[in-house]
Amino acid sequence: MAIFGSFSRKKKESLDEGLLKTKESVFKKLSRAVVGKSNVDDEVLDNLEEVLITSDVGVDTTLKIIERIEERVSRDKYMGVSELNNILKDEISDLLEENNTTDVSDFDLPQKDGPYVIMVVGVNGVGKTTTIGKLAYNFKQAGKSVVLGAADTFRAAAIEQLEVWAERVDVPIVKQKMGSDPASVAYDTLASAKASNADVVIIDTAGRLHNKVGLMNELSKIKKVMQKIVPDAPDEVLLVLDGSTGQNAFEQAKQFTKATEVTALALTKLDGTAKGGVVIGISDQFKIPVKYIGIGEKMEHLQIFRRREFVDSLFS
Repeated sequence: MAIFGSFSRKKKESLDEGLLKTKESVFKKLSRAVVGKSNVDDEVLDNLEEVLITSDVGVDTTLKIIERIEERVSRDKYMGVSELNNILKDEISDLLEENNTTDVSDFDLPQKDGPYVIMVVGVNGVGKTTTIGKLAYNFKQAGKSVVLGAADTFRAAAIEQLEVWAERVDVPIVKQKMGSDPASVAYDTLASAKASNADVVIIDTAGRLHNKVGLMNELSKIKKVMQKIVPDAPDEVLLVLDGSTGQNAFEQAKQFTKATEVTALALTKLDGTAKGGVVIGISDQFKIPVKYIGIGEKMEHLQIFRRREFVDSLFS
């Protein structure tokens, strides 16, 4: 088992386990793609194209990967199918790096005056609140002080769920009653965080997509109001997507990137699905770095996304 940098054996095992359904699905399809073949020819490439598309990598990204492998085949003249896994790993890792997905250290934050502000967006049901709770836990484990802001005031359940997580992780939460102005909650949260010298602020926002203009206006207003307290806030706009929805996650990414400037992605629920290939496609299509992946129920099952380890887990 390859262990990379500070990536612990335990985390690698969790990643392998979390991606098992996708890996098994990809491997079965790959085995069928190369059966009876000793070298990579046009038929193998056609079959590989089908494997990647049916693994939710997406058509455009699949064609890029196939093109890169074709170049390798023509350059190396003869290429055995036994080498295909390693070539796939190399090409997909390189593609992710080109899409600004570079590996970051564990829950580290850049040095700055005032709190690091993360505004979290995403439709209801994708695991947004759970991701916020797990982020708070992991930042706290890394020695950071965290404040949560319940700015999804559209649903009482959203405020209650965030309260439960704040209690579990033992971090303060700033909230108002349902129907309050989300920007007002965000303002209060940043004021509280600044007063207590907190390191990280995580703001939950409403996950409504049926009215994109309304969402856009609301998110813009939240940003403007936050900047009265922390001039460059938010430092990160994190879009949470449910990896198990495959192509539907692409559509959500499209809608949210039109509504606001998304700077990072979190893909959740990858452990319960064979659609893990969606991580590769979404990163490639939207040129937004995947920063976190959810690979299980436990708090520590929200991991920093490391492209090489991810690809290694899928194709080893």
